[in-house]
Amino acid sequence: MVARWSLCQCRATLAAVPLELEAGPARARIDPEAGGRLASLCVDGLELLVGPETDPLRWGCYPMAPFAGRVRGGRFRFAGRTHALPLTLPPHAIHGTTWRRAWQLREDGSLGIDLGPDWPFPGHAVQRFVLDEDALSLRIEVHAVGEPFPASAGWHPWFRRRLARGGPLALRLRAGSMYERDAEGIPSGALRPPPPGPWDDCFTALAAPPELHWPGALRLTLTASVDHWVVYDEPAHALCVEPQSGPPDALNLAPRVVSPGDPLVATARFAWERG
Repeated sequence: MVARWSLCQCRATLAAVPLELEAGPARARIDPEAGGRLASLCVDGLELLVGPETDPLRWGCYPMAPFAGRVRGGRFRFAGRTHALPLTLPPHAIHGTTWRRAWQLREDGSLGIDLGPDWPFPGHAVQRFVLDEDALSLRIEVHAVGEPFPASAGWHPWFRRRLARGGPLALRLRAGSMYERDAEGIPSGALRPPPPGPWDDCFTALAAPPELHWPGALRLTLTASVDHWVVYDEPAHALCVEPQSGPPDALNLAPRVVSPGDPLVATARFAWERG
């Protein structure tokens, strides 16, 4: 059984009302008002994500657009001009312009949002979700309206280290390279072999998809159309494994230029095995 957003399901839904999906043992709740984030993902009654927190940076699984991760000093240069962004995590900008704003339900069943006054170019983002019995599929699009602009995109899930049953979370990550971070904690652009954790780092050249394992409860495999993964495993209560289209500070290091009719599109899939 597959659950999708559709107009017949959601015509009367307001942005402030969470949207519910159900497929076999899986339940998902998306909260358009809370930055269009995946607010809950339950499998066999086990909640996989950190629940609501006062700080919107630190719970659920939220989309990052039109940039993912930090932008150094909140500044980037494009087409001969320097652009300044609000310093949402001083002294840097972080995670785009959509994770703290309400998204709207569109007539085709997707969620949409304009990129807002903090982004110097006209554009919008679109999200889609599909839930089936053994996986959740996510899709995000960043569209330009008018002139081209640089972009990156991705998701920021906060996975619980402990579920209601089973052992503590373990991560299997086989990455060929990791971006070096400078004194400001921002990738310099240079790559190096990954050292042992703890990490708050961006990895690439993965030999296999990342796996999260709660022994005795669940195994989760993360796949994506993108080739950069940020892992933040320093918190005692949570672990973040973030698929992104580029590294932090991608607007300066490795932008994907979008233009009208040529959006940035990224997909991800969270697939689980029980037991």
